[in-house]
Amino acid sequence: MKRFVILMLVLGLSFSAQIARADWGAIKKLTWTPGESKYPAIAVDSYNNIHVVLFDDTPGNNEIYYLRSTNGGTTWSLPTRLTWTSSYSENPAIAIDCYNDIHVAWVEGTPGSAEIYCLKSSDGGVTWSKIQRLTWTSGASDCPAIAVDMGNNIHVVWHDYTPGAPEIYCKKSTDGGATWSATKNLSWTSGHSYTPAIAQDSGNAIHIVWHDFTNGPAEIYYKKSTDGGSTWGAAKRLTWTLGDSASPAIALDSGNNIYVVWKDETSGKSEIYFRKSASGGATWGAAQRLTWNSGWSEKPELAIDSGNAIHIVWYDDTPGNAEIFYKRSTNGGTTWGSTQRLTWNSGWSGYPAIAIDSSKTVHVVWYDTTTGNFEIYYRNGK
Repeated sequence: MKRFVILMLVLGLSFSAQIARADWGAIKKLTWTPGESKYPAIAVDSYNNIHVVLFDDTPGNNEIYYLRSTNGGTTWSLPTRLTWTSSYSENPAIAIDCYNDIHVAWVEGTPGSAEIYCLKSSDGGVTWSKIQRLTWTSGASDCPAIAVDMGNNIHVVWHDYTPGAPEIYCKKSTDGGATWSATKNLSWTSGHSYTPAIAQDSGNAIHIVWHDFTNGPAEIYYKKSTDGGSTWGAAKRLTWTLGDSASPAIALDSGNNIYVVWKDETSGKSEIYFRKSASGGATWGAAQRLTWNSGWSEKPELAIDSGNAIHIVWYDDTPGNAEIFYKRSTNGGTTWGSTQRLTWNSGWSGYPAIAIDSSKTVHVVWYDTTTGNFEIYYRNGK
């Protein structure tokens, strides 16, 4: 054992970062519906209550649903339906502000073209506000992401096809979602810009990432606002690869270090990559490849705990069908623990989402087809 530790030190590895998290709880099924439940999003409030949104087509078309746990994931409420539309409501995102108000954004097709909508709950998900429409565009608006800064301003980003090619747009509210600013175009590129992700730092700077096809294959781009979204700096390109780099996620630690993960297809199949900025986005460290699998690794998501450990989840079809996997770093991404497989199912497990509470418990949700139908599942680890 001593020789093993010495060898790791010689290689410059952190012993603590190489220890895999092993104490995961049992998998819990959160939905039992005749329709398909998909694409969950998750957030945790300051009381460690867990909040999940998803969409389900049980009513005959996709609608947004909400459920919660007030005891750390031990038991869960029944799903509450949040939308009643004649078309579809999909792709929900969730964030919680400093007053523990819950904010949900999604895309809805009721007017004919997809538009972004939002609503909030000020009592822990018991009751909900009137739904607000955030976009009125001639093209489809899709894939919203939402964050709340330290000043309690709400920021929503999405991509929109109104110019012809999709661009990244943003909007903010400074009064808890009662009113919203004018829409801003953040990307302004000749290629297609898709799937934005957003995070805020302790100084109220807003950070977004997305992928863009302007230079051929999809590449990851980053942009920052230091004044709460009023103005934005120039976009920075974070990848230069031969294959598509796409589906980025972003998070910041308490020291305002920025972490970005994404999938890259340069090897001929998608693998998970990671990059860090310790200078507020001014400069970036080298990209790190985190997976080497025979299958495809997709849809990474990340969260940072109160000790600044980085936690990543994704799905991978190396086992023969897609399963959920997990990895963490306890030293700012310098080294990483071993990959852990979280699911062993006969069906397809995909699109995980992750949140962490104040006790550093990691909460993961995803959807799975094991029962013959898409349902939402949950697991936690500490």
